[in-house]
Amino acid sequence: VLINQHNLLTLKNTSLSPLVQNVTVTEGETANMTCRVDHNDQTSLQWSNPAQQTLFFGDKKALRDHRIELVRASWSELTISINEVTLADEGMYTCSLFTMPVKTAKAYLTVLGVPEKPEIDGLTKPALEGDEITLTCMTHGSKPAADLRWFRNEKEIKGAKEVNASGRTFTVTSSLQLLVDRNDDGVAYTCKVDHVALTQTPQQATEVLEVHYAPRVVITHSLTFPQEGQYMKLECVSQGNPSPDPVLWTKDGGDLPDLDRMIVEGRELTFTALNKTDNGTYRCEASNHLGTSSAEYVLYVYDPNAMGQHGTDHALIGGVVAVVVFVTLCLIIVLGRYLARHKGTYLTNEAKGADDAPDADTAIINAEGNTHAEEKKEYFI
Repeated sequence: VLINQHNLLTLKNTSLSPLVQNVTVTEGETANMTCRVDHNDQTSLQWSNPAQQTLFFGDKKALRDHRIELVRASWSELTISINEVTLADEGMYTCSLFTMPVKTAKAYLTVLGVPEKPEIDGLTKPALEGDEITLTCMTHGSKPAADLRWFRNEKEIKGAKEVNASGRTFTVTSSLQLLVDRNDDGVAYTCKVDHVALTQTPQQATEVLEVHYAPRVVITHSLTFPQEGQYMKLECVSQGNPSPDPVLWTKDGGDLPDLDRMIVEGRELTFTALNKTDNGTYRCEASNHLGTSSAEYVLYVYDPNAMGQHGTDHALIGGVVAVVVFVTLCLIIVLGRYLARHKGTYLTNEAKGADDAPDADTAIINAEGNTHAEEKKEYFI
């Protein structure tokens, strides 16, 4: 009976203990602190802050702080709200039930520090091809420490992260080292902030890299086998930043000889009607303040009639070569079959006359003689 009474008393005391939950809120938002009891004999509930200052005793406000308001007060519940929460509000809050003895429950209020928009430093505009630069992304005010992620266009790349405490918050830095080349021109480098307080759109900063580099030149042509009388175009394809315009066309180290038929428009050299005098080496040269590049094209103008004759000769030669190859293959096959058959006969005859013969040839002769003897023997029988 005593045991049952003790268990009943323990259960009654447990049911009278206040019930609370830990709360997590982002800085600047509102935190609701709720304290409940299952059974209460009209005993008051009280909320106090981490400094043990009473906030509310029942429905009566005890601390003069306009941010703290009463939400609900009854014998079974006391709920208060803290508006515009700051990092200083973080800590352990206590709900007390004034029974004999006083029963308490503690709830921890966690305040998340929102990271500021990141900033990217270290970008020189324009950068030169071959330069080594370090991009640095920094964000302040995060709690807990934020994570910084780098992206080259849409592809994620890894940076070097550093975290420093600054009062209640953290300053996070991430560095990215680059060896600049022409492929980086126009590339967007983005630094994104990942943090639990950023539930919707992450904070990010983007910088587009501008790279200056010396030109590179290639010449493209519109005809593979240019012939007399045809229209032909050469194009000087130059890539450089700043753009290497205009380009310079020369022939055999000198100026273009016939500007009536050779028309230069921007990067293009056009021949309105080719002739044999156009044969030669054409050079295209492009420059900017970082350097000069050039390319050459050797032009040979074919005679249309000669091109047709050469085509016939080539076809004839190809046919002759094909016939020779076919005949050679046939001879190899026939010779191979003959040698294989002769070798088989030789080995068979050698085996038959090998018993008394001093060498292979004698063995074959003996084998042939034995064959005739056997034939004769069969005849007389």
